[in-house]
Order: sequence, then structure tokens, then C-alpha cells
Amino acid sequence: MLKLLRLARWSLAALVFAFPAAAAAQGKPAQDSQAERQQVQPYNNAPVWRDVRKEGQEHYTSIKGRETGVLVQSAGETWRQIRNNLVTVWGGFALIIALAIIAAIYFAVGPVKTHDKPTGRMVPRFSQIERWAHWTVAISFCVLAVSGLVMLFGKHVLLPLIGYTLFSWLTSLLKNLHNFVSPVFILSVPVLVLIFIRDNLPKSYDFAWFAKAWGLFMRNEHIPSGRFNGGEKVWFWGFVVGLTIVSSVTGLILLFPNFDQTRSTMQLAWIFHALSALLFILGALGHIYVGTIGVEDAYQCMRTGYVDEAWAKEHHEYWYNDIKSNAGGGAPAAAGGAVPAGAPQAERK
Repeated sequence: MLKLLRLARWSLAALVFAFPAAAAAQGKPAQDSQAERQQVQPYNNAPVWRDVRKEGQEHYTSIKGRETGVLVQSAGETWRQIRNNLVTVWGGFALIIALAIIAAIYFAVGPVKTHDKPTGRMVPRFSQIERWAHWTVAISFCVLAVSGLVMLFGKHVLLPLIGYTLFSWLTSLLKNLHNFVSPVFILSVPVLVLIFIRDNLPKSYDFAWFAKAWGLFMRNEHIPSGRFNGGEKVWFWGFVVGLTIVSSVTGLILLFPNFDQTRSTMQLAWIFHALSALLFILGALGHIYVGTIGVEDAYQCMRTGYVDEAWAKEHHEYWYNDIKSNAGGGAPAAAGGAVPAGAPQAERK
């Protein structure tokens, strides 16, 4: 009981001194308010920090430059909340859902197969230059994607598994890979776009492909298209062109902070960079699935540059008819239907 009385007395005394001090501090400079506060609430520096945290207000510093006088930027906490909640949490869920959908489609219906048996006649689909351009972009993108995912999610996924020492070494390595591989990706994408832009121009039959696209994977339906179908054209324009521009511009802002951009610019660039990269990775998961195990023999096109005539006719009928007519009505691979020298031989099934 005696302790409670003493506590009540000290609390009342604090209130008696605190209210006059707070009232007197109104309209006074922060240093005066802080001096008075120290009399009743020692080590409470709230007035000083409130003045420091005023958005956009700079104070004195001996080092001159943009924002050098801003000691605390309150928007940094907002950026941290966006990074650790909106981007990390929801981005992680989006990746898991995308992988689950791809796995469900594969195990439910399997890869898309051609209805006719291979003919043994190989059609040239991609030249060596086209394949080099594609694989340069693809490999550099995969390095950027893996390193970016580790830097974004590694603290939550890898750190508990491999420990601080190995995680620190791994993230340092991947950070440097990310920084030095990014110029390769940025410079190789325009080359890829110039090579493939003509075949990715929209055509009227692309709308029919979109109308039946679901049946391609679920019921193995034959949908005629040009050299690239409607889905590949969306990937080309929306992801390879559109998201590359966003991620490249924002990535350069983050890669060269010595250009004197403000912290708010860097924070905004990071948000757009992370969101565009996550969307890019989500689209790439679908593209990689279709180009490897999702469509039978699709990987062979980009690995060897040739594809069986039956595959070309079924998956890209309009393109097949074009190259066949250009060959004078004969087999597209070579005059008389012969397989070109060095072309892979298709196994009959």
C-alpha cells in the first residue's frame, strides 16, 4: 500500500511539472523546448527529432550536396514497409501460385504433343545468329532473376537454412553478378528485338489464337499461327520490350547512385524495378515451361535451329505454308525434301 502511495505521488508530481513545460514550449525553438523537457523528462529528445524529421527541411552540414543536410528522411520508413510487405509478401505468394498453376497443368494434362508422327524432314526455324541472340538474353536474364530473388527473399528462405556466413558470401557474390551482368542484358535485348520484331508484328489470325489458347494446353487442340503465335507476341512486346525498358531504366538509376539522384528517387526506382522484375519472372516461368517441357520438341527449335516438318505444320501452320511456298512448293528443308547437311535427324515414333 505504501509503495502505491509513493508511485501516485511521483506520478502527480510529473504531471504538475510536465503540463506547464509543454505549454511554455509552444512557439519556442526546438532547442528551448528540449532544454525545458530535460528538466522533467531526461533523455527524451522528442522535440529535437520532430524538428529533424520535418519532410523536405534541410539543416546545416559542412558537406554540400543534394539532401546532405537531411539527417532523417521519413519516406525511408514508408519504402521499408512497401519492400517488406507489399513486394516481398505478395510477390512471394505470386511466385508460389504461378509455380503451382504450371505444375498442375503439367501433371493434369501433360505436354502438348503433335498429332502426326515425325516425318524425318527437318525445317530450319532459327538461324545461328537468332539462337545466339536468344541465349545471350536468356542466360543473362536467368542470372539477374536468380540473384534478384536471393537478394529479395534470401533473408527469409535461405538464411535460416545455410547460416549467416554462407549467406553473406552468397549474397555478396550474387550482388556483384547482378551489377555486372545487367549491362549485358540491357545491351543484348535491343539486338534480339531488332532480329525478331518483323515476325512479332500483330496479325489478324492472332485473335483466333487467343480465343482457342486454353484448348491448346487443356485439350491439345491444333491452332494455326505464324512464325510466332499470339502468346509469344504478348511475351515479346509486353515483357521483352515493355518490362525490359522499365527494369533497365530503374536499374541504371540504382546501379549509379553517384549521379546525385535523391533518396526519394532511388526508393521510387527500387519499387518499380522490383515490381517489373517480379512480373518479368512470372512471365518467364510460363515462357520457359512452354519452351521446354510444356510443348513437345519446342526446346529443340532453339537448341538446334531445326524442327520436324510435322511439328512446324501443326504448331505454326501459316509460317510453314509461307516457307513451303517460298521453296517452290517442295519441302521447306531443302529442294527435293532432303535434310540439310548437319541438321539433326528426327526419330520416327
